[in-house]
Amino acid sequence: MDKTRQFTAVIEREDDMFVALCPELDVASQGVTVEEARRNLVEAIELFFESASPEEVRQRLHDEVFVTRVEVRVA
Repeated sequence: MDKTRQFTAVIEREDDMFVALCPELDVASQGVTVEEARRNLVEAIELFFESASPEEVRQRLHDEVFVTRVEVRVA
């Protein structure tokens, strides 16, 4: 039986592409649009779980990821 799990997706523009990163697994993908980058990241995460050994999943999985903003004074 398949189960689902939610992961974080951080998407940022890089030149003329969008790069999507899942920090919990250190898995990334890209796309021409934000939505394409998101879809490609979902596919990359699914492929990771299909091919990774249970040991690799344990080693790479970070259960606590916090996304926040910080204020920094710049000169």
